[in-house]
Amino acid sequence: MAAVDDLQFEEFGNAATSLAANPDATTINIEDPGETPKHQPGPPRGSGREEDDELLGNDDSDKTELLAGQKKSSPFWTFEYYQTFFDVDTYQVFDRIKGSLLPIPGKNFVRLYIRSNPDLYGPFWICATLVFAIAISGNLSNFLIHLGEKTYHYVPEFRKVSIAATIIYAYAWLVPLALWGFLMWRNGKVMNIVSYSFLEIVCVYGYSLFIYIPTAILWIIPQKAVRWILVMIALGISGSVLAMTFWPAVREDNRRVALATIVTIVLLHMLLSVGCLAYFFDAPEMDHLPTTTATLNQTVAAAKSS
Repeated sequence: MAAVDDLQFEEFGNAATSLAANPDATTINIEDPGETPKHQPGPPRGSGREEDDELLGNDDSDKTELLAGQKKSSPFWTFEYYQTFFDVDTYQVFDRIKGSLLPIPGKNFVRLYIRSNPDLYGPFWICATLVFAIAISGNLSNFLIHLGEKTYHYVPEFRKVSIAATIIYAYAWLVPLALWGFLMWRNGKVMNIVSYSFLEIVCVYGYSLFIYIPTAILWIIPQKAVRWILVMIALGISGSVLAMTFWPAVREDNRRVALATIVTIVLLHMLLSVGCLAYFFDAPEMDHLPTTTATLNQTVAAAKSS
């Protein structure tokens, strides 16, 4: 039977002192609930995989899908369904515009600005503003070029508004639709390819067009060299946003397919910018042709009467 003294509780001092006296002893540390536990180092992550997750946005993908699943979706024929696409504040729109003007190398535009809350508010109004900027600037450019010519009679060309609207909105919707379908098709063949939703792709294309609004206004300057410098700057900024955003989505695919995809995206973007400049600003205007034709007819009539 154990003695009474052996069954009594004893107070131990500092754990370090006890370990110094008996190095083979095993200690258990019970932390105070009020104290904050120290961080225990875990196994290091591979640097390559961490960079891929950061670039592709895989870190937040599970959280985004979970939050999206918690949202109560409305039927597509209701107003509430489309209202969610415009649920964005002014700060978010300005932040995304700033991100499209100042692309950060190695950073994904979708992950940084779009994925948390993709919207159609910014792309819609950016396209609408760009339509009127191109149409109005094209008319003013035509007026300034022919200013001072006696045979020139200025006539506002309202048809440029409808033409610009058709071009801009078709590009901002049809190209993202085709790209989304292509990425979904390639995702079925190569499982490692990251996928973007159609709304995210529309968002990227819409915000990438913002740089063309001040560019179209500066195209009023009647100097072809200045116009081409401006279009190259705008193309470089907006094209880099598209290339850096969609390269992570295709780089795991076949090398030729990935490069062909990025080249096609940039070429279509170049075709839009160069086409708008050539048609709305550099095209030869024939507004003074009716006046010249009328003068010529009067001369011919006078010669016949004599």
